[in-house]
Amino acid sequence: MQNLIYSNFSLAALFVLLWNSGFIGAEYGLPYTGTFTLLFWRYGALTLVLFAYLLLTKQLARQPLKTILHTSLVGVLAHGVWLSCALLALEQNVPAGIVALVVALQPLATGAFSGLVVGEQASRWQWLGLITGFLGVAIAVGTRIQVNDEASFFGYFIPFGSVIAITIASLLQRRRETSSQNYPRLSVAETLFYQSFATVLILTLPAVSIEKLEIQWNLALIATLSWLILGVSLASYGLMWKLLSRLDATRVASLFYLGPPVTMAMAWVAFGDTPQLADIIGLLVVTAGVMFVQFPQLRPR
Repeated sequence: MQNLIYSNFSLAALFVLLWNSGFIGAEYGLPYTGTFTLLFWRYGALTLVLFAYLLLTKQLARQPLKTILHTSLVGVLAHGVWLSCALLALEQNVPAGIVALVVALQPLATGAFSGLVVGEQASRWQWLGLITGFLGVAIAVGTRIQVNDEASFFGYFIPFGSVIAITIASLLQRRRETSSQNYPRLSVAETLFYQSFATVLILTLPAVSIEKLEIQWNLALIATLSWLILGVSLASYGLMWKLLSRLDATRVASLFYLGPPVTMAMAWVAFGDTPQLADIIGLLVVTAGVMFVQFPQLRPR
């Protein structure tokens, strides 16, 4: 039991680091291309890499259509819609702090619907953790929010699409993992292959029709795309699906609260963006909230 706890903790810590490095990668990549084109090449390359791997390892087995459609739907929501909405909001000049704050609603949404969709009702101490975690994000992000007059009114609603998409995707995946029905179990590589293939199909239309696939190829962009493909789309999403097979959706969702403070720490290293006192306080509050969600049995007596 103790080994399983340590294993889950290690997976969760690695997931948080890899997942949030994607925002830094997007910061490097967006100056050279548009949102849909960046995601098109990212998931197009990932699809080819996974297809080659599955062929070489002889893992590309024929799967029921229902399994493929379910996996593809989860992928389009978790990859395509989630990332497109977050990046489009930034392209619309919505302050990054506001985007981070809106996206941080996802654990609360997951906790609210987990009982209805999956049958895993969040306890009152987990709800305390979810609320505490959101307050921590608000402390860390609130001091950085600067309302930008250049952002369109519609732009401020775009990040809610990310919240809705990743919440539905997480709950659908968790419900399948806990279902009593004998669904075929896909490997992580097969799961990501169908998800990335469906995502690139969906992204083709806006990437071609809206952005004309315009991109400025250079070494910095190639390096950024390589990391986004292997480190984020492959490794971090693989870890998220692995965690959802072991932990309830609310516990996994609470890890997203660590996104803003961890991303700010990464921005400090990458861009010299010095952390503020509110960042440190927010991180401590977020950590306390996540601990309440992960270990409700450790609540104060």
